[in-house]
This record gives sequence, C-alpha cells and structure tokens, in this order.
Amino acid sequence: MDTMNIVFAVVVLGALGAVFGLILAVASKIFEVQKDPREEAILSHLAGANCGGCGYPGCGGCAAAILAGEAPVTACAPAGAENAAAIAEIMGMAAPTGERQVAFVRCTGGVNAKKRYEYVGVQDCISATKVAGGPLECQFGCLGFGSCVTACQFGAISIGENGSAVVDPEKCTNCGACMKACPRKLIVSVPANPKKVHVTCANLEKGKAAMSVCSASCIGCGLCEKECRKDAIHVVNGVAVVDYDKCIGCKLCTKVCPRDSIIPVATAEEKAKYKEIKKAQAEKAKAAAEAAKAE
Repeated sequence: MDTMNIVFAVVVLGALGAVFGLILAVASKIFEVQKDPREEAILSHLAGANCGGCGYPGCGGCAAAILAGEAPVTACAPAGAENAAAIAEIMGMAAPTGERQVAFVRCTGGVNAKKRYEYVGVQDCISATKVAGGPLECQFGCLGFGSCVTACQFGAISIGENGSAVVDPEKCTNCGACMKACPRKLIVSVPANPKKVHVTCANLEKGKAAMSVCSASCIGCGLCEKECRKDAIHVVNGVAVVDYDKCIGCKLCTKVCPRDSIIPVATAEEKAKYKEIKKAQAEKAKAAAEAAKAE
C-alpha cells in the first residue's frame, strides 16, 4: 500500500510538473517581448569588459542605450574606432570621425611634491584624502596609492618611478574608469597624437605658492602662452592649459617652460639653441630699429 502511494504521488507530481511547464511555455510565447536583433549585433561590437566606463550597467546596458538613442555609437571607448564605425552602420548612421583619445595624468609630482605627514593607512587614494585631506602639501597632486591602477581593467596605468600615476597610451582604451577613480580628478582625456604637448600639472596656485609645494609644478608664469604662435596654450586659473585643436606640436612652449611642466620636456641643448636664436632675433631687431632711427 505504501509503495502504491509513493508511485501515485510521483506520477501526480510529474503530471503537475508537465502541466505547469506547458503553461509556462505557452505564457512565455504569449508574453514574449520581441528583442530588436540590432541589440545583439551592437553588443557583439562592444569590448565585453563590462568596465562601466560608458556609464551604463555593463556592455548589455550600453548596447540597449545605443539602440535607444540614449548613448552615442562611440559610448564604448575600449571598442575602438572600427567597432564604433560598425555600430554606426548597424544604426544606419555615418561613421564617427575624430582622432583617438587616451587618458593622461596631469601630475608628475610624486616624490617631487612635499609631504605634510607619512600616510600609513589603507593604500588607496580615496582613503588617503579622508585623513586631513591627504599627505601631500600640494592639494592638487597625485597621491600615488593606485586607485586608478585598480580601476583599470586593461593594465594601462601604473605608478611610475617618481611615485605618480603614468598611462601607457598603447594599452589605454580611454574607457574613463581611471578618471572616475581619481579623487582629485587629475586624469583627463587627451589626443593620442604623439606630436601634441601636455601640461603635467594641475596646481591652481601661482608662483611662490606652487613652487613651495612641488619642484615640478607649473607656476603660471605665462611664458608658454607668450611664445606660442598658434594661440594654443593659455594660463587658466594659474595653470597652463593646451588647446588641442590649435596645437601643431611645434614644442616652442616646452623650450621656454622654466619648470619643465610641459612634455615632452625639451633637452638642455634644445633650450640653449632656442635661446641663441631668440638672442640673435632680438639683436637683429635692435639693429634694424637703430638704423631706422638714424635715417
């Protein structure tokens, strides 16, 4: 009798399972939400890293946002220009234009920056800023504890020998994760073009105040701005800022910067040669002025 009850219970449960399974299958067909096939096509052209640099919850969220027109076809920076063009084609749009961008750390202070105290807490930049604003005298400098390094899923950023973060442009996808991780907002997007120059300081203090906290700080002297023939660099709020649309990579600004705050840093020979050229030009202009006055 007990055996029959067990068999009967198994049969009933099996039958109920089959009935409910059938009901669910029918319901799933009836209430099925038709998915646009373009979403999967777009997803196939994303990086697949789910880094969140696009601002959406993973690559699936990014694909859905692009399809809905809420995000540009270039939303996934790690996917690169070719995939962005493929996504544009899927969307029936023109391929995006523009040069490749990479992350850049606006600080080479590191060991050059003076310290107020020795920090021994959690090795994280955000944690370090919670202790009296951070251990550096410079309130704009890289803390060097690697929050950006942890955030980067592409191994494109590391702490350099001088103690501040450095980006490898060959590995960088400009996903923006390191920019979000930096509590001092020192990481920005710049053209990957090696001909461009970059200012390696974000200190908004001028002159003596900037010099007193770091031996590598921009002091807002304006020599770069005066020397630039393309109006491509200006001192804004005490620190030099490059206008990349105008910069042609002549590097004149690097040769007159007294703090070597603009990279690529000019060599001593380049600076000496440029000074000789400027001296000769000044003497020539003086001679011409005296000759004109004599007439």
